[in-house]
Amino acid sequence: MTAPLRAQSVPPTVPGQLVLKLRPGQSLAVLETALQTLGAGPLTQKFPHALPPSGERPGSVELREIYQFRTAADLNKARAVLLATGAVEYVEPLYIRQPQYQPNDPFADSTLTSLTASQYYLKQIKAYHAWDITRGDSSIVIGITDGGVRLTHVELAPQIKHNYADPINGIDDDRDGYVDNFTGWDLANNDNDPGYDISIVHGTLVAGVAAARVDNGQGIAGLGNQCRFLPLNIYPNTPTGTFAGIEAVVYAADHGCQVINMSWGGPGGYSQFEQDAMTYAAVNRDAVLVAAAGNTNADLDFYPASYQHVISVSGVDNTDTKASNATFSHRIDLTAPGISILTCYGYHLANGGGPADNDYTAVGGTSFAAPLVAGAAALVRRQFPNYNADQVAARLRQTTDNIDALPANAAWAGRLGTGRLNVLAALTRANLTEARVVSSAFAPARAAYAPGEIISLTAAVQNLLAPVAGLSVTLTSLSPYVTVTAASFAAGNLGTLGRADNAAAPFRLAVAASGIPLNTRATLRYRLTAAGGFQLDQYVDLILNPDYVVLDANDLRLTLTSRGNLGYDNIFGTVGAGLTYRGSGNLLSEGGLLLATTPTRVSDRLRSSRGQMRQSFFSLRQATRQQPGPRADQEARVAFQDSVPAAGAAARSVGVAVRQRAYAWATPGRRDFVVLEYSLKNLTADTLKPLYAGIFADWDLPTPDGAAHNAAAYDSLRALAYSYALGQLPPPATPAPGTYAGLRLLRGGPPAVYSIDGNAPAGSPVRLADGFSAAEKFRTLSSGTARAQRTAGLPNGSDVMQVLGTRLARLAPGDSATVAFAVLAASTLAQLQSSADAAAAAYATVLPTRTAQAVAGFSVYPNPTTGLLHVEISPDFGLREIRVHNALGQLVRRQPASGAAAAISLSGLAPGLYLLRVQGTSAVVSETVEVR
Repeated sequence: MTAPLRAQSVPPTVPGQLVLKLRPGQSLAVLETALQTLGAGPLTQKFPHALPPSGERPGSVELREIYQFRTAADLNKARAVLLATGAVEYVEPLYIRQPQYQPNDPFADSTLTSLTASQYYLKQIKAYHAWDITRGDSSIVIGITDGGVRLTHVELAPQIKHNYADPINGIDDDRDGYVDNFTGWDLANNDNDPGYDISIVHGTLVAGVAAARVDNGQGIAGLGNQCRFLPLNIYPNTPTGTFAGIEAVVYAADHGCQVINMSWGGPGGYSQFEQDAMTYAAVNRDAVLVAAAGNTNADLDFYPASYQHVISVSGVDNTDTKASNATFSHRIDLTAPGISILTCYGYHLANGGGPADNDYTAVGGTSFAAPLVAGAAALVRRQFPNYNADQVAARLRQTTDNIDALPANAAWAGRLGTGRLNVLAALTRANLTEARVVSSAFAPARAAYAPGEIISLTAAVQNLLAPVAGLSVTLTSLSPYVTVTAASFAAGNLGTLGRADNAAAPFRLAVAASGIPLNTRATLRYRLTAAGGFQLDQYVDLILNPDYVVLDANDLRLTLTSRGNLGYDNIFGTVGAGLTYRGSGNLLSEGGLLLATTPTRVSDRLRSSRGQMRQSFFSLRQATRQQPGPRADQEARVAFQDSVPAAGAAARSVGVAVRQRAYAWATPGRRDFVVLEYSLKNLTADTLKPLYAGIFADWDLPTPDGAAHNAAAYDSLRALAYSYALGQLPPPATPAPGTYAGLRLLRGGPPAVYSIDGNAPAGSPVRLADGFSAAEKFRTLSSGTARAQRTAGLPNGSDVMQVLGTRLARLAPGDSATVAFAVLAASTLAQLQSSADAAAAAYATVLPTRTAQAVAGFSVYPNPTTGLLHVEISPDFGLREIRVHNALGQLVRRQPASGAAAAISLSGLAPGLYLLRVQGTSAVVSETVEVR
């Protein structure tokens, strides 16, 4: 059964710090101007000593092109600016991953009456017999990436791996970029003391499980036995320190750790930067990566455990029942005991007043299941020295004791990995087989798939252990909303480390045409089978029926969400396809509907402050797309509303229901715009007077030297707010697609425009550097055009945004009003203006019962009329002619006109609705009129 998309929280991030990765062959010089516009500090190469990719290690990754920098700009702005240069592969925050620590009271459990009994798990995982096979070796090093370790603890001091190539002398003797890293390193605070911090004992606890001294006549025995560990602190204890778990993984891999333990992490927050680091450690450096799956008691993705090349470890108790707090999912590889694990403490104050070096405590959580697997991996590396990291992981998975059949685990069957760790079997069992899918590629490659889509899936498999015969891969949909039509391929016979794929005949998938719940996660199961009874299940997910649609009938490709946003459904730019034009990069960093009645009654889903997003609107009906539609080649429908202010309470919302329609055409002359129409209904008991409605657009138009060299302006003749890129290549170079973009008001009351400089200094009326407040949003909507800020970004260009809106004088309770806009893009201003006129004509002609435009001073009265109809318009419009069409589109009246006012008689026309079209020098405006 398919579960809905699981909510993923966003982990905390290091303030003001971002990372980027250059595309192959690109130079840092390309980024210079873009970084200046962001006010970014200097770029620091993240891993200058990283091992380059190697053709002998397929899938190895390049880390030397990753750079860290400081900026006050928010993530979505920095991402848009830097990606627009074309030189950057990704821009991401640095996530702060939390230790997975859930301590219980020391020795509270009645079974923990002696040191022998306290380590029940050693018997459970067959450690004693495993040590008869191998006790490891001091050359095998486990990297403990965690909080600082009590380096003087009697169980840990003898087990530390020291770097004798760099003794403590103030010199970087081994020239690895770290001075005096004799005893590990403190990555969080950038010093050579990875030692004990009384506020973070987690590292000491984890190190004891994996590597506590054996045969010293006291305390406990670490599973790694004779293997050593490298202490690497990842948590800050200084004002300038930052979380450094990912950096510690790379450090450990670069400094000879064959196994790396990560007893930390968090749900959600997938990061390609973090995945690159994991791939580097596992593939480039051949390290076995082990991570805690988390203490969530939920089915979710938990990072870093859920990354590729990482062994994800969940927890069980002493009866092999899933621990009550342990994460479960298809991404779990195996489990290990994680309840009442006795380990080193180093915390209790001794007689001298300092922390003790010989104390212990019992703790619980997947943090302490993971180092058991890390210790086992170290023993396997000693026993099978020719195995690579993937083969070590395969042996650990294929030698577990299956626990799915236990009645207590029935609810989690299939989501606890292959079973519970068995160290003896991992060291001794022969003729093991494990082939697995190592990559999955969907085509078309999308973040989510709409109902009715057809998808192909290419899978690559690799055999990791003993040669297999007759390997077959069968794909099954576990979702009722996906049908697999080409369901299997024969990989055949594969030797050890042999590979095969189905690129010549991919799997074929069909998404159901209807009935799919919103944002459904569909799970597909790979079942690998081979001669001799081998069977392995793996899983891959895809998202169906996303909470947005993409209009792509013409050259403008625009995402509409179910809650009023344009381009993306979040401020991180990760949910949606943005706005592109003729193959350009994304042109719209953030966009969406704004409603307001007062400076405190504002509704939107746009940025607010401190990287947060307002959540005024909630969906009434998800965005749907129809192709073709009744009025255009492609149409979309959305329904949402904000909350209704409670009687007598201070209102913060407007209280409006919105029905949004969007239209796109594929015909020549209509390929550069999308029309957005909003029907606004007053849900409150009071008249909204006035009601302001508009669109916010944070444009990011590409320039040769970065996307933040933009300017904004306003064309009053067309009620057209537009932005354009500065710094274009000189003639005769062809302007780039998307050099100009804008919004035109097509229907509503008097227009309002406000152009915003994203780098405006302190004290500016609207300054987005410190957030976008409700009062600032109201100002942008209510300033009209006469005194509003109509330009921004000149003379040198800046990061610009615009609000184009309109004022509805009153909206009575239960009444509705309609406003409409066109979203446009073009390569030149003349093309943009021509497209704006075409959008007005399209809206007027195709939708004859709707008003097509609002222009300053344009009014028609009386409406309804019994005869004479008066027309008033701005003198700048260049009035030339008035035409009247009936409901069939037939011309029934025509009259030349000039100046700022004219009148036309409709006497003699049959009662009904007519379309009045007013022709100007270079524009057409329309209005629906009723004859009685």
